[in-house]
Amino acid sequence: MRKEEQLVYKRRLDSVREHLAGAGAELFWSSAAANRRWLSGFTGSSGAVVIGREKAWLLVDFRYTEQAGAEAPPEVEVVEVEEIHKGIAALCANLAVRKGCFDSRHTTYKNYQKLGELAPQVEWLGVENWVETGRGRKDQAELAALSRAVELADVAFTHIIDMIKPGIPERELALELEYYMRRAGAEGTAFPVIVASGPRGALPHGRPSERRLAAGDLVTMDFGAIYAGYCSDITRTVAVGHCDARQRELYNLVLTAQLAGIEAVTPGKTGREVDAAAREIIQAAGYGANFGHGLGHGIGLEVHEEFPRLSRTSEVMLQPGMVCSVEPGVYLPGWGGIRIEDLVLVEEKGCRVLTKSSKELLVVG
Repeated sequence: MRKEEQLVYKRRLDSVREHLAGAGAELFWSSAAANRRWLSGFTGSSGAVVIGREKAWLLVDFRYTEQAGAEAPPEVEVVEVEEIHKGIAALCANLAVRKGCFDSRHTTYKNYQKLGELAPQVEWLGVENWVETGRGRKDQAELAALSRAVELADVAFTHIIDMIKPGIPERELALELEYYMRRAGAEGTAFPVIVASGPRGALPHGRPSERRLAAGDLVTMDFGAIYAGYCSDITRTVAVGHCDARQRELYNLVLTAQLAGIEAVTPGKTGREVDAAAREIIQAAGYGANFGHGLGHGIGLEVHEEFPRLSRTSEVMLQPGMVCSVEPGVYLPGWGGIRIEDLVLVEEKGCRVLTKSSKELLVVG
C-alpha cells in the first residue's frame, strides 16, 4: 500500500478518535459494511472494525483472514476470531475498557444485548454518524472511482436508447442495462434497475415488469453502476414514438425544477433550502402533492447516504467534496410519471454536474 493511501486511512481513523476523546470513551466498533471498508479498506462481507485511542483492529473469521491482511493498511491489525462479538469482548478485557461506543444505526438490539452480556464491565454508548460525516466529503481517489461509476451509467443510457421501441418488455430493458454496465467494467448495479413505463411511471420505484412498451408511453429508467466500491445513480424519462402536449409540459416543469435545484447546490446551504428551490416550482404549478419524496441524497460507498440529504426536513449543511443526487419528479396515478436525476459535486463555489447524459426530452423508437 502506497504511503499516500496509508495517510488517508490514518486520517480517517484519527477522525473517529477525536469523537472518542469527546465522548470520554476508549473504544468504538462498527460492523456496517460501508463504514468498515472506509476505515480499513476491507471489502469482505463480514467483520468489524474496532478503533481504540492508539490502535485499530479488523476482526474477521477464517474465511477472510488472508483477504483482510492484503487489504487493510498497516495501521489496522487483522485479528482472526470465531465470533465477532466475542472478539470485541476479548479486546475490551485485554485493554481494560470501561466505556465503549458502537454504531447504533447499524447495530441490532439483540447484538447490543449480546455484547452487554459478553462484556458487562463496559458501559456501552450508542452513537451515530461518527463515520458517515467523514464519508460525506470525498477525497480525490473517491471522486475518481465515483466519476467512473457515473461514466458507466452514462454510456449505458446511450446504449439503451436504441433498444427502446414499442413491444419491448420493461424487464428486457432492465436486463440489458445491467448486462451492459457489467460488461463495460462495473462490479455490479448500485441497486436493482428501475424501468417503469406508461401508467406504471407513477410508481417512483417501480420494478421492471413484463409490460410491453407502447407508442405514446413515457418510460422512466433509474439505474446506477458500482466501480471500485463507489456508486452512481441516474434517472432519465423518455417518450416512445411520440409525446403529447401534456407530457412535454410536465417534462419541462420537472426539468425546470431540477435545474433550479442544481443551481441551489452551494456550500453553506442546508438540504432543506436546496430542496425548497426545486419544490417551490412544482408546487407553484399545482403538482406539489405529486412530488412526495426528497429532492436528493448523498452517494458514495452506499447509493443512499445521509450526507448530504436534500429534503424538506434536512438541516445537513452542504460542504465542498460532498456528492449528491438532484432528482425531482411528478407522479400521477393512472397517467404515469416523470423524474430527472443527475449527480452533482459540491465545490468551493456552487457545484459541478457529474452526469453527462442529455436531459432533452428524447422521443425514441
